[in-house]
Amino acid sequence: MGTREHFKSFIPPERIIPELTVKAVLVGVFLAIVLGSANAYLGLYAGMTVSAIIPGAVMALALLKPFKGTILEVNLATMGASAGECIAAGVIFTIPALVILKAWTEIQYLETSIIALLGGLLGVLWMVPLRRALVVKTDLPFPEGVAVAAVLTTTVGGETALKEKKSDINSIWLLMGGLLAAFYKFGELSLNLFRGTIEYIITFGRYSIGGKTHDAWIYGGITTSPALLGVGWIIGPQISSYVFVGGLIGWVIIAPLIALSIGLPIPFSAESISDAFIMGHGDFNLGSAIWGFFKIWGDQIRYIGVGSMLVGGLWAIYSIRNNLVDSVKEAVMGLKGGDMGNKKRTDQDISYKLIFSAIVLLIIPIFLLYTWFSNQLFLSFTMAVITIGFAFLASALAGYLTGLVGSSNCPISGVTVAVLLIVSLLMLSFGVTGAAGMAIVIFISAVISIGGSISGDLLQSMACGTMLGATPKKLQIAMTLGVLAISSVIGLVIAVLHQAFTIGSRQLPAPQAFLMSGIVQGVLGGDMLWPYVLVGMVLAVILILINLPVLPVAIGIYLPFTLSIPIFAGGIIRHWTDRYLSKKYGSNQDEEVSNWQLAIKQTDITPQERTIRTGLLFTAGLVAGEALMGVFIAVIIVIGINLSLFTFAPWWPGLLVWIYIAVLLAYIPIRELLHTNKG
Repeated sequence: MGTREHFKSFIPPERIIPELTVKAVLVGVFLAIVLGSANAYLGLYAGMTVSAIIPGAVMALALLKPFKGTILEVNLATMGASAGECIAAGVIFTIPALVILKAWTEIQYLETSIIALLGGLLGVLWMVPLRRALVVKTDLPFPEGVAVAAVLTTTVGGETALKEKKSDINSIWLLMGGLLAAFYKFGELSLNLFRGTIEYIITFGRYSIGGKTHDAWIYGGITTSPALLGVGWIIGPQISSYVFVGGLIGWVIIAPLIALSIGLPIPFSAESISDAFIMGHGDFNLGSAIWGFFKIWGDQIRYIGVGSMLVGGLWAIYSIRNNLVDSVKEAVMGLKGGDMGNKKRTDQDISYKLIFSAIVLLIIPIFLLYTWFSNQLFLSFTMAVITIGFAFLASALAGYLTGLVGSSNCPISGVTVAVLLIVSLLMLSFGVTGAAGMAIVIFISAVISIGGSISGDLLQSMACGTMLGATPKKLQIAMTLGVLAISSVIGLVIAVLHQAFTIGSRQLPAPQAFLMSGIVQGVLGGDMLWPYVLVGMVLAVILILINLPVLPVAIGIYLPFTLSIPIFAGGIIRHWTDRYLSKKYGSNQDEEVSNWQLAIKQTDITPQERTIRTGLLFTAGLVAGEALMGVFIAVIIVIGINLSLFTFAPWWPGLLVWIYIAVLLAYIPIRELLHTNKG
């Protein structure tokens, strides 16, 4: 594997320009809160978060431009946005599981904030030695870091201050995407003008199996979400297709077979009857059938996804075992080397001695936190020490995967699954079981998961900083401030979302948290449906043998099928865009932007690059606009304001608007290309 020890950055190491300034820090803190909150909603809604580095960089650029910020100030502010997204991802994948397990009846603000803070600080501390191990000492592409560096270098002038003249990248598409998605979400959730999910289930005959006769059912539907359309475009046709294939396996193949074999469950409790009535939008018979299909998925099919995620997470760790060993060696060498004052500016980290001293000292508050939850001193101290080591492994794993496939595609949930499984088995060996044991496992895994997720977007930002010529020490300070900011509000955001939509409901399904709770119950509570888990594990092994990614397929299995469709649609639109560019220019843009030197070149931006970046801005707007409006509507609901215009909204207006947005997503990037050619 190559190295970037002698990489020539955009801003030379000997040149000093404003970087760690008050305005850059304030913008970073603001973005940490805003984008962290947005990703908390998106993660609970769709089971995945989207890299904050691209929308964060664009927003930092817009906010700092009136104050004549430098390119390094923008990059530093982006660190705050990345920190917010990373903390949100780690929290929403674990903490809501406590509600699903009924260990909590509501989200506890203080406990959530402390867990987020300790996990975040632990991740930041391990990030320092990992920067050199994964960014400098490898040739990992860090695709989103490259994209942001390329965008920022097109907006700087000769003095590295942001240009006042029109940029090559038209930010109007970011605003347009944000407004479209925000208004759409407001019309759906607040005004109830149209349905956000369109679904139907039909029967096609009765068949006898094992002496029992049951109806054959087939289910289909789509969630008309602009954000999920944008997610599909960003992650591309390949990954979105794998998610769609997972949906087909779970919803179109396995679920109908189970329904045919045992029959559809029938709602019987008052709550389930009410849910069926809502699912059918007033048609109880239709709603009852849909409810029964979802019952099969929730109680059985999802555990196939659990099995696939278990093997997929462990396989990911095994695949990068050599890199983990190299990371440990790099950290030890840095500790022995101490602080070398002759290091060039672009290679200066926070003191290794200070970092490792802080890591050791963090054992104390983590020990006190676990003692608070468990009232067991020896167990708490042992798990506090183990937490420190596991956080390094999780950070190294997530960091490597991020550098390889990008933050949006990085399966941090797979890392969390592996951690959760190991912690659960450890607690089982200590004899800690039952509801209390399950809660303790979630608490411990949350700290480790949050620490690991820090290595996602933040390493992309560190890679971007390496290209631009940023000072690592200053970026590390900025990310610490971002962690402090988002940790103070993330508990409140999730509590508001839970109060408004209820974690585990169709409006806030929290699929990742369901997965985590299922694993804990399976190991400690004996409730795991092992036959289905084994099916998922065998499926994962088959995917590995034929060299296909396990984790996206597993996501498709345990996500509601209606969410896989818009993600796939976004990927298809991206495929058409890439194909058009390939036919016109005979080259693959993804291969070009992976070149670090290209990212910081000062020659004119090619038409292909302009096309892809326009699409990225528009889709970033779709994701940010819908997610932020979701948080805003949650606040309105909690306050008690009801703006609903219909009891049961029609389905067709939402579908028409969504199709219009999809057409815009296909047209706008190509329009920019045609406009450039005419110019």
